[in-house]
Formats: sequence, C-alpha cells, structure tokens
Amino acid sequence: MSPPDVFSADEGGPSHAYGPDGPGLGMAEGFSRSIGMHMEEVTGSRVTGWVDVGPQHLQPGSIVHGGLYAAVVEEAASYGASFAVRHRGQRVVGVANSTNFIRSVTAGRILVEAVALQQGRTQQFWEVRMTQAEDGRLVALGHLRLQNLLPPPD
Repeated sequence: MSPPDVFSADEGGPSHAYGPDGPGLGMAEGFSRSIGMHMEEVTGSRVTGWVDVGPQHLQPGSIVHGGLYAAVVEEAASYGASFAVRHRGQRVVGVANSTNFIRSVTAGRILVEAVALQQGRTQQFWEVRMTQAEDGRLVALGHLRLQNLLPPPD
C-alpha cells in the first residue's frame, strides 16, 4: 500500500486531500489512517470525507462501535480547526467532544461533513455530521470544542 497523497505544510488556501491525514499538517501516517478516515476537502471552515465501514469498526453486536464516530468527530474538526489557525503559527487541542449516535450501521460508506460554528481568538466550536452514503440518513452527530494554543515562545 502506498502512502496517501498529502499537501506540504506551506501550501495555502483550500486543499483537496485524497487520503487519510491529508491537509499537509505533517502527518502522512497517523490516527486518521488507522481508523480508515479519508479527507476529501479541508479548509479552515469545512472538512468533508468518508469512512468505509469494515469488520475492524464493529463492536460485538455487529454494528459500528460508537468510538469510531467520536474519533471521526475529533479528527475532522481538529483538521479544520488546525487549518484555520496555522497561518498564525497556532495549534489546536480538543477540550470537549460530544457525540450522539442516531442510527446503527453495519456496513457501507459513512460520509463526513464538519463545519465551524464559531471561531474565536482562543476557541473554536465545530459540528460534525455523519450520514450513510447510500441514502443520506443521519447516523451520528457530534460537536467538538477546541482550544487555540499560542505559538511556542522563540
């Protein structure tokens, strides 16, 4: 398996990534890849992507484990939030993740859309919707609050 295409960290503007860990934040291998999350579009206000559900995502009841949804919320919102502040030399960390499980899924593609609801000087608040690709039905809805970290001192 070849590594995913990623953009270099010095590229500006909207990016279109074609594999896990894609917006050029220096992580060609990482958590997104381990959960099978692919990011299609990453900007400072919106992230889209997908996860193809496989046996590794299922809990003993043969439905997607809720931890996958929570991880997708954290990944998608963190990438967008990071993209939003990187021009200021800042980083972000998640401080609160609330994920609601709406409908069980056993297989197929889950589409992901994350949008910034609030972006301030010190914090950001993002909403992440996960829907079934086949019929557009909502399967999970999450919110992530993130802290914008000051650049490290020189």
